[in-house]
Amino acid sequence: MCAVSVGHISKYSWPHLQLTKDPMISALERQIFDFLGFQWAPILGNFLHIIVVILGLFGTIQYRPRYIMVYTVWTALWVTWNVFIICFYLEVGGLSKDTDLMTFNISVHRSWWREHGPGCVRRVLPPSAHGMMDDYTYVSVTGCIVDFQYLEVIHSAVQILLSLVGFVYACYVISISMEEEDTCGLDTHSYYQDHVELKPVKPVEISNDIEPEMRLLNLT
Repeated sequence: MCAVSVGHISKYSWPHLQLTKDPMISALERQIFDFLGFQWAPILGNFLHIIVVILGLFGTIQYRPRYIMVYTVWTALWVTWNVFIICFYLEVGGLSKDTDLMTFNISVHRSWWREHGPGCVRRVLPPSAHGMMDDYTYVSVTGCIVDFQYLEVIHSAVQILLSLVGFVYACYVISISMEEEDTCGLDTHSYYQDHVELKPVKPVEISNDIEPEMRLLNLT
């Protein structure tokens, strides 16, 4: 088996480690706020993304091109998911940000940024002021500098940007690893050609003792 030199791997593995570390930090930050908002669909997606990013890091450090390939395929799916989230919060194609799609219709929770965005003032008004039942309260949110849907869009846009950069560099790492395997195969073949000793073949001597026996057979 051909071994790849550590010095040659390091020239492209360490930049890839940086490119996978940034999506990891961004995904962890996003996971925290999705947990606070009980957004179960994004929580599941973030969890899978973190696992695949860790797998990509392991594949880069241990020189496992197959793991990097898994990371590449997942990156394409991750970009598609984030495009859907952008369309969801911008209400593109009949989607509505007020539905319970992100919570799997389990609860009526919304994005955490809806009530805790920058500049937002959250007030809980008594139920009697609105003629509601005693079991319910009314939450008033005012003064938000940026609406929550745009904050969610920004989060998804950052994920798409980081994923595209990681996808391009992962493809570059895979192409280099394939070139190294091809070069390794050629080097091994040339090694055997140069080092295998060719021994001369000794001629086979045929004994003439068979001829008298053959003559006797012919006479009979």
